[in-house]
Amino acid sequence: MALMTWDESLSVGIASIDDQHKKLVKMINDLYDGMVAQKSREDLGPILEGLLLYTAEHLDYEEKIFARTGYAQSDVHKEEHTKIKKTVIEIYERFKVSGSGSLSLEVLNVLRDWLSGHIQGSDKQYTQHMLLNNVT
Repeated sequence: MALMTWDESLSVGIASIDDQHKKLVKMINDLYDGMVAQKSREDLGPILEGLLLYTAEHLDYEEKIFARTGYAQSDVHKEEHTKIKKTVIEIYERFKVSGSGSLSLEVLNVLRDWLSGHIQGSDKQYTQHMLLNNVT
């Protein structure tokens, strides 16, 4: 059973960004599935590291578009990005130094809630701007 399900409420109407958001949802679900299945530290580590790296890649992608198109709210949006990057890094660092190598459902809920809240909140605010600037 998935922790998070993609549906149209998560769509920002920009195919390239929706595809990236879908991948983030899948990665969070992969992490959840591994946790539920009580996968080993060796199994969960690469999934979490991949999520860390892909989150940074996705957020950088958005920020490059903001810079290229002159998005007026980019500073506020980038502050949110900085916070989630820091959160994901902290989660990964705690995982690396923990003896058990497990993840709590609370950590996964933080990731799920951030992603859905961020997409449905500030990401949807840039849709019109992106469409006007031919971002696809």
